[in-house]
Amino acid sequence: MDIRQVTDRYYTAPQLQPQDMEKLAEHGITTVICNRPDAEVPPQIQAAAMQEAAEAAGLNFVFNPVGGALSQPIIEEQSEAIESSEGPVVAYCNSGNRSTIVWALGVAGEMEIDEILTRARDAGQSLDWLRPNLVAYAAQKSQG
Repeated sequence: MDIRQVTDRYYTAPQLQPQDMEKLAEHGITTVICNRPDAEVPPQIQAAAMQEAAEAAGLNFVFNPVGGALSQPIIEEQSEAIESSEGPVVAYCNSGNRSTIVWALGVAGEMEIDEILTRARDAGQSLDWLRPNLVAYAAQKSQG
């Protein structure tokens, strides 16, 4: 398992395995978010199998696939899952990149853009190219 800390409560990871769920629970994780669409993976690691393993380990599981266009409902669902979690969250996809992007867009306007980009970089994901989108999301939130 390659878990990378983004904030005190949010971590990202490349593809997890069902057997990882017990280890995550032992380390205090309370929620797992799957950002990987089922079409990308074989049945043994599709959302239903991962959810079963997560729930057996006492974890909450959220299936919020990020494939193709990233929409506002996906960003909102990710943010809600993080905010409503009773403890730390691990979100995963193929490499951790999509899970970092959807988090970054969700916190735009709540956290300084430079801090978002630094936290992403420290977690192994360079999102400098996303700066214009983060600025736009932050502006949109301040008007809404």
